[in-house]
This record gives sequence, C-alpha cells and structure tokens, in this order.
Amino acid sequence: MGTVTLGVSIAVPEPYGSFLQKRREGFGDPHAHGIPTHVTLLPPTEADASSLPAIEEHLARVAAECRPFPMRLSGTGTFRPLSPVVYVNVVEGSASCAWLQKRIRDEAGPVARELQFPYHPHVTVAHGIAEEAMDRAYEELAAFEAAWTIDAFALYEQGPDGVWRLEREYPFGEGEGTAPAVPHQTGVRPPAPSR
Repeated sequence: MGTVTLGVSIAVPEPYGSFLQKRREGFGDPHAHGIPTHVTLLPPTEADASSLPAIEEHLARVAAECRPFPMRLSGTGTFRPLSPVVYVNVVEGSASCAWLQKRIRDEAGPVARELQFPYHPHVTVAHGIAEEAMDRAYEELAAFEAAWTIDAFALYEQGPDGVWRLEREYPFGEGEGTAPAVPHQTGVRPPAPSR
C-alpha cells in the first residue's frame, strides 16, 4: 500500500485563518497556498497506509478524552537563528495543546515519534524566506490578536503536490456546558489534481 505523510493540527478558524494565510503568501512564502493556517499537534510524519485505521482509532480516543478549551493568539515570535520561522504566539491554550500532542505521540500509539525541537505551540506565518521578509512578517503582525474556543483537531495528509488536505476531523468529548463551534477554515480543500 505504500506510505503516506500525515499531520495532526488545530485549524485556525475564519476570519483569522484566511487572513494569516494571505499574509504568509504576501511575505513571499511559496508553500503558503498548500498549508492551512494551524497549530501543529503532530508534525509531518510518514506512516504505512495500512496503519491508517489504527491511527484514526487512536486519534478518536485522544479527542474523546479532551474538553473544549479557549485559545488566544497575540503578537509574534521567531525561532531564528535556530530555525527560519516567524510565528504568531499562542498565549492561551498552550498547556492543552502540549497535553494533546503528547497523547497523540504516545510511545504506545501508532504515531509514536520524537520531536526535532521541544514542543512550542505556534502559528507559522513565514518559513524559510528572505531575512528581510521574515523581519517584515515579525513587525507587521506584532499587533495581531485572535481568540476562539477549540473543540476539535484534524488529521491531514500531504499530497504529492505538497498540498495538505483535510482527511478527518476529531471532535472533543462532551464537556460541561456548551462551547461555540469552531467554523471551518475556507480553502483547506484545494481541488484534487487532474489526472
């Protein structure tokens, strides 16, 4: 069956998702069109296609254990010079994201893996572009603010064209009270390549 490249993330909802994706394109990031705006829970990971049912069951179990939680983004940060990335800060919801990503990567689970760097939830807005453009992203989004309630995460698969496509969403278990639904991010399902 071959291998697939998977990722698990929390989508940044509208209107923020499209706004940040367009800004990322505007800074000259050539990969912006193929990456929905998100907070990573599982970075790109190769897996045998035959293990997808077990991965999906695992993700559903993790989601069922979680309750909706607030997320707030504010200002910018960077991983430079260690890594050529400028990002928007996650200032509320970080601990919940850290718990989720650890459960998803659990060593007893089907997508166990070590991380290249310590986990730091963030929303990438520039990656691997000219230093001047990175500086511009850092400065121009410094006042960016957004807040919403997280009630799901999603599994994505990277196609041969480099585009990440939504495969399945995993809603959280029922918590106390009701949380507003997170609207879908537009543009996360580009048309399939013509054959």
